[in-house]
Amino acid sequence: MLREAVAAGTPLGRQVGAIIESGGLISDDVITEVVNERLKQADTETGFLLDGFPRTIPQAQALDRLMRGRAPLVVVDIVLSPDEVIRRLASRLVCAECGTNAQDTGDGARCVDCGGPLVPRADDREQVVLNRLKVYEAQTAPLVEYYRDRPTYCRIDGARLPDDVTADIIAAIESVREKV
Repeated sequence: MLREAVAAGTPLGRQVGAIIESGGLISDDVITEVVNERLKQADTETGFLLDGFPRTIPQAQALDRLMRGRAPLVVVDIVLSPDEVIRRLASRLVCAECGTNAQDTGDGARCVDCGGPLVPRADDREQVVLNRLKVYEAQTAPLVEYYRDRPTYCRIDGARLPDDVTADIIAAIESVREKV
């Protein structure tokens, strides 16, 4: 959504672009406004998925306000141990030519989009990931407490196979939809 806002060239997009270019952090107010603008678009009327928002309690409170008059917010908490997070992120690769994300298959694979070499992502180095986990514990983990008692909160074991995790997410969403 941030890249989309910048590309749109709106006043909000220019503000986001300036923050990103300066290396600053997007404030709760600005990211909430980006999400608000996106949720006004017609393709979100029947549902949407947010990944990475909200990250803080103020963002969650703002999302609650944005959701008034809409279908219930289904919160999916995908749980994974820190060791597994580090292992998985260490295996992520990106194409050095076009930036496409890929997984390390161990066979020296090339990018499926352009044939470029796959290299480790700079933001997935172990020390960077450990720092991100600390930030998560301080800022984002409190969201579990914020949402935990809601009937639309679902906890999913992220250590399972991807297809099983996906099936659990779909089942959680369908369970909430059936109750509405």
